[in-house]
Amino acid sequence: MKSLRQLSSVVFGPGLRWFRLLLTVRLIGQFGDGAFQAALATYVVFSPQNAATPTKVAEAFAVLLLPFTVVGPFAGVFLDRWRRRQMLLWANLTRALLVLGVAACAAAGSAGLLFYLLALAGFSANRFILAGLSAGLPHTVTGKQLIIANAVSPTLGTLATTIGAGVSVVVHAVAGRGSGSVAGVLVCTAGLYALAGIFALMIPAHALGPTNTARTPLRSAFGSVVRGVAAGARHVLGRPAAGRPLAAIAVSRFCYGAVTIMTLLLFRNSFNNPHDTNAGLAGFAFAVGVSGVGFGLGAVATPLVARRTSLHRWIPLCLAGSGVVELAFGAPFRELPLLIGAFLLGFFAQGQKISTDTLVQRTVDDAFRGRVFVFYDMLYNGAFVVAAAFSAAALPLDGKSFVVLGVVSGAYLLAGLWYALRRPQEPLSPRPEPIPADEPTTPAVP
Repeated sequence: MKSLRQLSSVVFGPGLRWFRLLLTVRLIGQFGDGAFQAALATYVVFSPQNAATPTKVAEAFAVLLLPFTVVGPFAGVFLDRWRRRQMLLWANLTRALLVLGVAACAAAGSAGLLFYLLALAGFSANRFILAGLSAGLPHTVTGKQLIIANAVSPTLGTLATTIGAGVSVVVHAVAGRGSGSVAGVLVCTAGLYALAGIFALMIPAHALGPTNTARTPLRSAFGSVVRGVAAGARHVLGRPAAGRPLAAIAVSRFCYGAVTIMTLLLFRNSFNNPHDTNAGLAGFAFAVGVSGVGFGLGAVATPLVARRTSLHRWIPLCLAGSGVVELAFGAPFRELPLLIGAFLLGFFAQGQKISTDTLVQRTVDDAFRGRVFVFYDMLYNGAFVVAAAFSAAALPLDGKSFVVLGVVSGAYLLAGLWYALRRPQEPLSPRPEPIPADEPTTPAVP
């Protein structure tokens, strides 16, 4: 009850108008993000007029993830130079225009270079907006309310993204399978981004900071980001208790990417009639949902496992389990075994992710923690982009490849064996540190 009262006081309390406006900007924008992502996937992968080749699927995933890998680390350079309210305003209006350009390409039936460049620019603008929302949040609440506000905003934002994606899929299914329905969803998404910008305009220009008026030269600021990421990487390399979990999760993320693209192609071109794109989309969405259940159970089970064994023992078990799951449930290339494997792989993926996050937090110096996690984020998303390139070259149109399945399963098993043989000593602690609640990531599916 106390937590509910605290939550209510933050969302509805007096004197928190700027917080409510900032939350509104987030919810409208992230609802649009979900609709944008789903529309992109629908047009590139699940539309009759576009063949869902491995290359097209890989391009779509690269557009989604490259902004996290390349643009994300540099967003802070501008957040500390420009008024954040202004950034929220102009970035939302800019991405509204970019999405209108994507809609025009979709309406014309084009999925060429211009389409992908506009989509990539739109997702890149999103990195600045999300970072600006987080950086401006402490200016809208008191210190005592900050924890609750930090819990409420991202959680509701993630929920809004999920709902936006669901609405986009339903609209496409109801309105038809042509490019016109995708273009219509994109035009509405552009309107949502413009509306988010209007709500940002209601916040005073100075209300979100930054308060520090000092300005580092732009070249020096960019250089400091590059040097910071390099320092974080060097710090990790000197600490096997953090470096080896990161190496292991890079392998796991690569496998995750290849499996995800394989699964998408199977549902699109093998398990369903390639011309019945709605059936393919529904089947893939269901597989992701089943994997998400396993993902949630992995989040529950890992803290219980950590009380009984070392996290450095749990990581190789998760890797080995993932490799066995791929062999046992992926090789038949049939729907039911694949869904069982999706559940189990989601369980092991989340177990490894939480263990890695915890070990990195425990074992790196506090002075380097931020830079290490920037490096971690780039490694995590970059491994998926590499997997997309690999899948584009190696996977056939129907997604059935025993070679790729063998590479993925072998990589999981070898990484698990390597980690078990070179397992670092876990640091002793008088009391076990809590396992942090991990932010939801896209569930893995075999």
